[in-house]
Amino acid sequence: MISTNGKNRRAVNTLKTITFDTPEWTPCNVGLMPATWMKYREDLEEIVLAHPRLFPGFQRGDVDFDFKELPNPLYELGRFVDCWGTVWENIERGLDSHPIGFPLENWDALESYVSPDPLTEDSFGPRDWDEVKRSLNEARARGDIATAGGLQHGFMYMRLFYLRRFENLMMDMATDDARLQTVIRMVESYNSTVIRKNLELGPEMMGFGDDLGLQRILPMGPVLWRKYIKPSYMRMFAPCRAVDMPIRLHTDGHVVEIIPDLIEIGVRLLNPQIRANGLDGLVKMAKGQVALHQDLDRQLFPFATPSEIEDHIGEVFEALYLPEGGLMLHAECEPDVSLDNIEVICKTLEKICKPPLIA
Repeated sequence: MISTNGKNRRAVNTLKTITFDTPEWTPCNVGLMPATWMKYREDLEEIVLAHPRLFPGFQRGDVDFDFKELPNPLYELGRFVDCWGTVWENIERGLDSHPIGFPLENWDALESYVSPDPLTEDSFGPRDWDEVKRSLNEARARGDIATAGGLQHGFMYMRLFYLRRFENLMMDMATDDARLQTVIRMVESYNSTVIRKNLELGPEMMGFGDDLGLQRILPMGPVLWRKYIKPSYMRMFAPCRAVDMPIRLHTDGHVVEIIPDLIEIGVRLLNPQIRANGLDGLVKMAKGQVALHQDLDRQLFPFATPSEIEDHIGEVFEALYLPEGGLMLHAECEPDVSLDNIEVICKTLEKICKPPLIA
């Protein structure tokens, strides 16, 4: 487990939350997409400056509203090819891309397909392990939690349909096509090598993202998920479990039936969606059993009145809160959320979660 020695107050509070060790306050954050900044610019900056409890250390001018350099290459307009050969297209700068070209859509391509080198090839360029090490050291120097991962969002399950195409992958599972295991082993091997290399660099936490669910269901169902996906997760995360390394997993979509499985594979901090899983389901399957970095209802925020936003955040907090910890709240705001609603989200989180003002 991570030591709190040398950690700043926020990091200590986060660790206490994850370990159910009675944190001072409920951690909370507001995520603002680049496209949201591009749209609202100085007006959004004023809101951020007005809420230093949520945006500690933020200063005027910290964000380039035009984002000459985007934090994710998939947020840029155009078409891109990643190291696996998947073709991506972006039609709205500042938001994410979607895959349109699948290198293994036809099984005939499998025989000659060459997977990327995990030690030298990142998704959109060469790996820089020295930079990873520097980043971890800088996080420790700030008193933050040194977190690594090194894998693109969608690193396992989603990568399978980035390669095969979604409909094909579902049929592969339904028909138990033996060739699918070849692809699974290939992706798992790449991921496992990256995970082991990151662990060698001395992180304190590992973070990953893989959207396992759809809006209302687990796409292949729990039985096939446990047959085709869970074994890879168990093997990939085994080195983390062996050294008691906390794992944070972001996963959009409906996953409530497999939350016990995610805990079993080593997830300590789970980032699920509220609407896709239902508040009752999360209370039943997750509350008190795994720490939640709970995503609030971003599908509600564009259309809700201020009172509806206040009620929503309050309801989620009331249902999932435990005084011993295990709850963090996250509100992501896309450019379809009004400035007024962003302001209400910030005020409500400050009121309910009570983050302190930390210089």
